[in-house]
Amino acid sequence: MVELRTAVITGASRGLGFASTVRLYREGWRVVAAMRTPEPALALLRQATGAGEDSDRLIPVQLDLTDAPSISSAAKTIEDAVGAPYALVHNAGISAAGMVEEADMALWQKMFTTHVLGPVALTQALLPSMRAAGRGRIVLISSAAGVRGQPATAPYSAAKGALERWGESMACEIAPFGLGVTVLVTGTYDTDIITDAGTTDDRDFDGPYARLHRTMNTRGRFAMKLARPPERFPDSLLKALDDGKPFRRRTAGPDAAMLLACNRILPAAAMHHMSRIVLGIPRQGALRFAPKTEGD
Repeated sequence: MVELRTAVITGASRGLGFASTVRLYREGWRVVAAMRTPEPALALLRQATGAGEDSDRLIPVQLDLTDAPSISSAAKTIEDAVGAPYALVHNAGISAAGMVEEADMALWQKMFTTHVLGPVALTQALLPSMRAAGRGRIVLISSAAGVRGQPATAPYSAAKGALERWGESMACEIAPFGLGVTVLVTGTYDTDIITDAGTTDDRDFDGPYARLHRTMNTRGRFAMKLARPPERFPDSLLKALDDGKPFRRRTAGPDAAMLLACNRILPAAAMHHMSRIVLGIPRQGALRFAPKTEGD
């Protein structure tokens, strides 16, 4: 008899999490769809998967990673429903735009709580049962911004970088018990994360960074035209779930693969200038004492 494997996917109500939930369900997995607000997302998931209301392979769970009681309740609900999950996919996330000088500390705290502290708490709650089962995979959804810190996304880049360091540390700790960790570095996908209500846009187009914002905004909009649809992402996730090594870093998307390759080969100074040129940011000192012009 083939074992029914269970995956817990956070952020299952939209974007990459939604696409991953649908694909894994169709591939025969039992999926625990963890979401801040299960309704009406559950209706959309059932429609996309064809799962009936009594399906035991699509299990909705309310989860707010910024709320400790919600995390504890979700972990208990998961273990009561499926026991020890085979996979825990940390996909939930938020985005933000703005320079370090423009972003307030509340944003930094929310970013780290959503991407690091909340996922750590959920993992701590589920690890005992997974460790006792002696098998399983924890997948951390990172980003190209976690490979190299990108301008105008410092809180997001910092949180994703911390997520990767956490994964590396944890992989060494849990490997002797039969578990593994995969960091999945994603490229650009056409999701609604940038328009989500929880996303913050602190860019001041009339402030000192106006010239940078305008150039980066224009190039960013062009890049989004080349973004891949979310339905392409689960191909990479399925490969990650089949990883057998204690730790693995994978990429999802050609842009992420190219960035990771360049980061391995080029020195930090070269990577800095490559990012600067691609985003249209002036060279060091170019804006020093620059007079304010119309529109700046």
